[in-house]
Amino acid sequence: MRDIRNMSLALCCLFVLYGCDGGSHSDIRDKVDRTLDGGVTTESSQTQETTTADESTAIPSTANPTQTTTIDSGTSDTSASPETVSTPTLSWYKPEVSTSWEIQLTGTLNTSYPARLYDIDLFDTSAQKIAELKGQGHKVICYFSAGSYEDWRPDASDFPESALGNELDGWPGERWLDIRSKEVWAIMQRRMDLAVQKGCDGVDPDNVDGYTNNTGFPLTSNDQLAYNSFLAQEAHKRGLSVGLKNDLSQIDSLVGLFDFSINEECHAYDECDRLMPFIAQNKPVFNIEYDISSDEQAALCADARARNFRTLIMPDNLDGSFRISCDD
Repeated sequence: MRDIRNMSLALCCLFVLYGCDGGSHSDIRDKVDRTLDGGVTTESSQTQETTTADESTAIPSTANPTQTTTIDSGTSDTSASPETVSTPTLSWYKPEVSTSWEIQLTGTLNTSYPARLYDIDLFDTSAQKIAELKGQGHKVICYFSAGSYEDWRPDASDFPESALGNELDGWPGERWLDIRSKEVWAIMQRRMDLAVQKGCDGVDPDNVDGYTNNTGFPLTSNDQLAYNSFLAQEAHKRGLSVGLKNDLSQIDSLVGLFDFSINEECHAYDECDRLMPFIAQNKPVFNIEYDISSDEQAALCADARARNFRTLIMPDNLDGSFRISCDD
């Protein structure tokens, strides 16, 4: 009888936990399995953001199914429950609108520029160099391509052939990714894990507008929104800041999830108005312009300053050989 009572109690607990809604035993079992599943999640949770004095944002880490819930080991009260569960919080760097910046993705890293934030390549930059930059007072954002396969990267063999699409025009060895692939999602999670291991303060995921390009896959706007939301949430779960690269058409939907914008050539293509939602939310727009003549520079920089953008005029290959800041 004791065993029967114990079994009844266990079943009651399951029904209390998952609801007595007339579902079958298999429904309950599925819910339990999903609760225990530690795999990739695409669901977002609405959380309250709190800005702190050190340019960080903190949220409860309730959205991560793989996180360990910590147990509060404070003074116990024998009249209360035996354990008190506390919800851990994560914080990440949140740059200000006025933050100066530098971006270099090729060549020997030039650290002589007086910039608060450095955007550098995740794979090509050592943890030691990142530590040196941070020791000099810089914040470090680590670049990787989230929407394309690059055959020279150390994790290139991890991508399934089925997820590799058309080549990117002008970029040998690079192909569009099927961003609906859960294998691709898992690789991006590992890349963000690497960013944490190397000490990056944030990430710059590139090529996140594949749905507007000829990728070889029937990607939709909703596919891109789901993927970009996933990238932002996964970065924040790891305590990383994250920027939205280009993807102008989806800014209104994504500005709340991202900490800053990195844009290429909004002045050249007369698209800068579309970036203003970031400024309206006190989030910086880091803008790069290429091939700007000296005659064009004054007017371009005047417009950038009027918009409160942080605009740099840079070489096409972003090799650090020169840098003209509209704020100088």
